[in-house]
Amino acid sequence: MKRLSAIIGIASLLLLSCCDYFEKNSKEVVVAECYGKYLYESDLKGIVPENTSTIDSIQRVSAFIDSWVRRQVLIHQAESNLDKEALNLNKQIEEYRNSLVIYAYESQLINQKLDTIVSENEIADYYEQNKEDFQLRNTMVRVAYVILKEDLDGKQKAMFQKLLSDPDTLLLQNIDVHATYYAAKSYLDIDHWVRLDDLTSIIPIEIFNAESFLKKNKFVRFETSDYTYMVRFVDYLLEESISPMEMVHDNIKNVILAQRKQVMISKMQEAVYEKAKKEHAFEVYVGSPSFNEE
Repeated sequence: MKRLSAIIGIASLLLLSCCDYFEKNSKEVVVAECYGKYLYESDLKGIVPENTSTIDSIQRVSAFIDSWVRRQVLIHQAESNLDKEALNLNKQIEEYRNSLVIYAYESQLINQKLDTIVSENEIADYYEQNKEDFQLRNTMVRVAYVILKEDLDGKQKAMFQKLLSDPDTLLLQNIDVHATYYAAKSYLDIDHWVRLDDLTSIIPIEIFNAESFLKKNKFVRFETSDYTYMVRFVDYLLEESISPMEMVHDNIKNVILAQRKQVMISKMQEAVYEKAKKEHAFEVYVGSPSFNEE
């Protein structure tokens, strides 16, 4: 504590050399003052971690005090130039607080009572009933590829071509070990859908008509001065077609959970309202003057 006080004292003197280091009262030591606002020594607790050197400690405290002073100067400038109506923030503060309180209560209610288990049947039913919502915005492909350095032995290239071009997708499993040793880059997850334009950003294939290209090409090989590219197209979905359920499975689950949350919150709000109504906790004065003013 004595070390912190010493550090604060040094930092304060460095920043506020023109001001006195003083005590506002016997309990709180003031380390900075700006337009009648005070920064106390107790406000600086936790600013300096343990085992921090004296120089670093002084820098941390100095930076904090400087930041506080700058903020108070800005607040004073804003308050001096805003009219009374703009400065009346009580209503906004109350609304913000109320929103935070309600949100905290609703979050607690959801965490305690929401059923988070979504069955596969629920997901399938939602998918069937809302297929039009799952229209693709991009052409998608299931694909495997390897990028081989151009100086790789011809036999190794032939081996990769045989494994990738074979219609038996089980052979793709044999590529993994070879790709680790010989490929500059590879992708073999044929169960995962990827965007065609993401693929062409890695594999420089010129595709002018996606539908025509994908219909005609199951395996593509081409070479540049540096690399040999081999690509196996397993499946594709054209833009504006309907996404398969496995592609949107997790999104549907999240939508169902979001709907459950909304239903739970709505029921809670209605129940709270009805309870307050029965208890005569509120009264609406329909005939009050404010309702008749035009």
